[in-house]
Amino acid sequence: MNKTNKELTPLHTLNPLNRFSDRVEDYVKYRPSYPDAAIDKILENFTLPIAAADIGAGTGISSRLLASRGVKIIAIEPNAEMRNAGIGGATSLVEWKDGTAEATNLPDASVDLITCFQAFHWFNPEATLAEFQRILKPSGKLAVVWNNRDRNDKFTAEYSRIISAASNNHPAESRMKTVEYLTETTYFNNFCEYTFVNQQELDESGLIGRAMSSSYVPREGEAYEQVISELENLYQQFKNQQGFVYMTYCTSVYIGEPVNN
Repeated sequence: MNKTNKELTPLHTLNPLNRFSDRVEDYVKYRPSYPDAAIDKILENFTLPIAAADIGAGTGISSRLLASRGVKIIAIEPNAEMRNAGIGGATSLVEWKDGTAEATNLPDASVDLITCFQAFHWFNPEATLAEFQRILKPSGKLAVVWNNRDRNDKFTAEYSRIISAASNNHPAESRMKTVEYLTETTYFNNFCEYTFVNQQELDESGLIGRAMSSSYVPREGEAYEQVISELENLYQQFKNQQGFVYMTYCTSVYIGEPVNN
C-alpha cells in the first residue's frame, strides 16, 4: 500500500520543540508508564551505577523509572514547560538539561546508556544518531522505546480510530515507529527488538486527558466537541463495574550498540 504525502511527512519538521507546550498538565497526569520488564531489559548486563542520557525526556516519566533503579540520569528536554514539570517531580539522581537530540551539549563518550522513550520519531534521525554515537561510550547501549497502542484490543482499536479521525490522520498516528532509521543507520548496529504487554487503567476523565495529551488532537472547536462526545460514548460502552477502561499497549524496546570507528 502506498503511503500518502502526509504519512511520509518527517515528524521532525512539524514543530517538535514547542508542540507539547499546551499539553503539559495532561501529559503529566495521563501518559502511560512503562512495564518493569522493559526497564529490566534495558538495564540487563549493566553493572550499576551507570550514567544515562534520557533524550526527549518530556516530563520525566522514563527518567524517574530509571533513577528508581539507581541510574544517574541526565534528562535532556528542549521544551521549557515540559522540562519544568519534570524538574518539579525529579529525584536527586535526575539532572535536567536544556538540549535537543541533535545537539545534546554533552561531552564525547560521556554516558553508558542513551534512552529515548516515545520521542525518537520527533527527532531528525541522521543528525540524532550521529550525536548519540558521539556521546556514548564505546561499550554503551542505545535503547529506543515506544508504547504502541495494541489495535488487536477492541477498546484500544476504537480509541485509535477516534484519535486518528480527530487528528485528520496526523502522520504521528500512522507512523509512530521509525524503526527503519535504526536498522539502516551506519552509526549503530546489532539492534534487537523486545516486546512487552502494558495496560493503562483510566476513568472517564483519564480517558479524555489521555487523548488531550497528544499534541495533534484538537483542543477547541467543532472537532474538539466531536472527539469528546465520541470518547464519552466509548467510555460508557467499555467501562467495567468499577468505572474503569483499559488501554492496551505493546511496549517495543529496541536496543543497539554503537559502531566504533
